[in-house]
Amino acid sequence: MERQQPFTVWELNRYIKGKLQVDPHLRSLWVGGELSNFKWHRSGHMFFTLKDDYASLRCVFFKGNNRYCSFLPSDGMKVWIRGSISVYEKEGLYQLYVEEMEPAGVGSLYLAFEQLKERLQQEGLFQDRYKQSLPRIPRRIALITSPTGAALQDILTTAQRRFPYIKFLVVESLVQGSRAPDDLVRALQHVEKNLEVDLVVLARGGGSLEELWAFNSEELARAIFKTNLPVVTAVGHETDFTIADFVADLRASTPTGAMEMVLPDGGKLERSLHELPVRAGKSLERILSYQKQRLDYALGRRFHEIPYRLLEQEENRLSELQGRLTFSILEGLKERGQKLNLLSEKLEGLSPLNIMQRGYIYGKDEKGNLVHKASVLKEGQGLRLYFADGTVWSRVEKVQLKEDYHD
Repeated sequence: MERQQPFTVWELNRYIKGKLQVDPHLRSLWVGGELSNFKWHRSGHMFFTLKDDYASLRCVFFKGNNRYCSFLPSDGMKVWIRGSISVYEKEGLYQLYVEEMEPAGVGSLYLAFEQLKERLQQEGLFQDRYKQSLPRIPRRIALITSPTGAALQDILTTAQRRFPYIKFLVVESLVQGSRAPDDLVRALQHVEKNLEVDLVVLARGGGSLEELWAFNSEELARAIFKTNLPVVTAVGHETDFTIADFVADLRASTPTGAMEMVLPDGGKLERSLHELPVRAGKSLERILSYQKQRLDYALGRRFHEIPYRLLEQEENRLSELQGRLTFSILEGLKERGQKLNLLSEKLEGLSPLNIMQRGYIYGKDEKGNLVHKASVLKEGQGLRLYFADGTVWSRVEKVQLKEDYHD
């Protein structure tokens, strides 16, 4: 039998790849399974294995497609994958080239929401210590919202009813769709950089999770966290929570509720202003009554008598202290005089002049040095002798020490 022209390995793999690519059943098909061996390469591509209880399938999720994945895949996660089967010619492996992925049993948006919420919470972006206080009576409020949405009208109507003196600066922004997160961040940065306001309100009416998804953006959450202005979120209905709500300084359940939280009740303030004169009058009456009581007491007899008695007592006490002080000083001086006399007598007894009166003398050599010993003198050396009544200049004729007395 004649041998058929052989294939090269590359040609065979390429032939099989072509067969697979023209099979309509292997194009844009959905496959369910569990993720394992998940690796997110630094190139941005994701490589993993999809498996069930009986088999496994190699998969690749290129960067251009996985950038639209709304959650972070991980090992053990149950997923649904849409893609096409083809062959990696270099190694002869057939694998699933993924175009779309979503969690099995839970919506991808909900999973992405929970993942981002947990990550930002661990970073500390939701902590109360970073929350800013709102002004008690704001003067200017920046309102970031859609100019055609119902939220804007609800806010303005509530503000007009509750506190009509406030000034709103409406900053238009998209609040829905793929471009809305970037537009909201731009609007917030514009407010902080260019407008002088007391706080910022991000507002949108109710909607589905998909319609509110712009307020679950990580970029918007970090922009809210970084701004120096107090930020209030008023997104959706009471049961709707977004990532922006957790980062904001205050979350209102609805746009109407936001105005009730940040604006004072004008009616109550007006009633308080009307009550101020009455309250001030009553307070003044209490002060005058108290001062009158003090004046009556000051003009009474008892008030005049008490100071005289006090002065008399203090005068007696002062005289007593003065006498005790004089006695103490005299006794101290007497005691010190006696000690001084005693010391004078001792000093007089130790005086060299008194000793010399009894016949003692002392001598100095020619240099004026005091002579303490006979051994330091030499024959012929000059010597001054000091007596009680004068001085004698003399010269040494002979020096005889104690050990020489036997001669």
